[in-house]
Amino acid sequence: MRDVVAGLEGSRIREVANEGIGREGVLKFWFGESDEVTPEPIRQAAIASLQAGETFYAHNLGLPELREAIAGYTDRLHPGRGSAHWFGRLAVTSGGVNGLMLAAQTLVNASDEVVVLTPAWPNLVAQPLILGARVRSVSLVPRGGAWTLDLEALRQAVTPATRVLIINAPANPTGFTLTADQQRAILAHCRTTGTWIVADEVYERLYFEGDASNEPAPGRPKPDAPWRGEGRSPSGGRPICAPSFLDVAEADDRLIVAHSFSKSFLMTGWRLGWLVLPPALTEAVGKLIEFNTSCAPVFVQRGAIAAIAHGDAVTPALVAHLRHCRDTLVPLLQALPGVELATPRAGMYAFFRLPGQADCLDVAKRLVREAGLGLAPGSAFAPEAAGWLRWCFASRDVARLEEGVRRLRGWFEGQGKA
Repeated sequence: MRDVVAGLEGSRIREVANEGIGREGVLKFWFGESDEVTPEPIRQAAIASLQAGETFYAHNLGLPELREAIAGYTDRLHPGRGSAHWFGRLAVTSGGVNGLMLAAQTLVNASDEVVVLTPAWPNLVAQPLILGARVRSVSLVPRGGAWTLDLEALRQAVTPATRVLIINAPANPTGFTLTADQQRAILAHCRTTGTWIVADEVYERLYFEGDASNEPAPGRPKPDAPWRGEGRSPSGGRPICAPSFLDVAEADDRLIVAHSFSKSFLMTGWRLGWLVLPPALTEAVGKLIEFNTSCAPVFVQRGAIAAIAHGDAVTPALVAHLRHCRDTLVPLLQALPGVELATPRAGMYAFFRLPGQADCLDVAKRLVREAGLGLAPGSAFAPEAAGWLRWCFASRDVARLEEGVRRLRGWFEGQGKA
């Protein structure tokens, strides 16, 4: 076994989840996914594909029909260049994590320097490490519960020796988002250093700073027809999304952007994503896909085509519900004495710190055992996030969030009396 593989740290989120195995009544908010099933039109499209016998290999880069749909979708989100511009820049991947690993395999040599903006989803650090890179982190800075970017510190960290800069924004777990001006500044600096940017923008549609008048009122979806027929923008204009590097980059910039169907279309278990990359890399990434997974399953890709076709009904309603979940949970947590938490602008997580609880892994395990509450420890995302906890608020029933806070309050008050 390679030393780097032997030395990989296991997922601390899984470690906490394992603590809950066999325990009845645990409220599970540790994983980054909604508890809502994939909408029926998407499921039916996959079923129809299987019934039609589409069980064979497909193009390495994805079905042309799916790439055309993604190109049109990308141009709606980031208009001005036309869908034909995007088509030749797309590679369909077996999940967002597979796309990020393909990006790393494309760019990173052993011993290359890679800089990651942290706290971050652990895979973003582990992937270049697995390839033998030297990984350095630049930490966001918590101020009043909000994690903010020190742009000058990032500039100083990214030098001509830096092969790749990895940024997740909107960010898991912090909810941090970049502004367009920050993106322009980062691009300008990386042009001078020759550094590639790998931007994980999986959460770009789960953004709460847009025009709420174009979105439906918050409400729980109907169990027999989740999200169906809801959420279409009356104006039919550009969908709301977070600032993206695709909006400010030049056509020839050293930029790869990773996306996924998991979050915005309620398709976490389907394992399908895509990369937007310079055309000169597309053929090479196709080769890498052949050597990794060969291709994504056709029936999954058919489901993704349906997801994009029904996106105006699915995603805005999902975002409105997530906003309702956020606006239910965050004030309740902020009301706990000493809790440090800012309202996230994007994503599906409340990232907060309890006073006097520095060992967040131990706290997370104890919450499972003693309060029946499952949260992710902040130390899973970076050493500087020790003492923080991540709560995924993508809950179909907001009453579960309220009950979770009640359990947390009871446990925390019990610690104070001990």
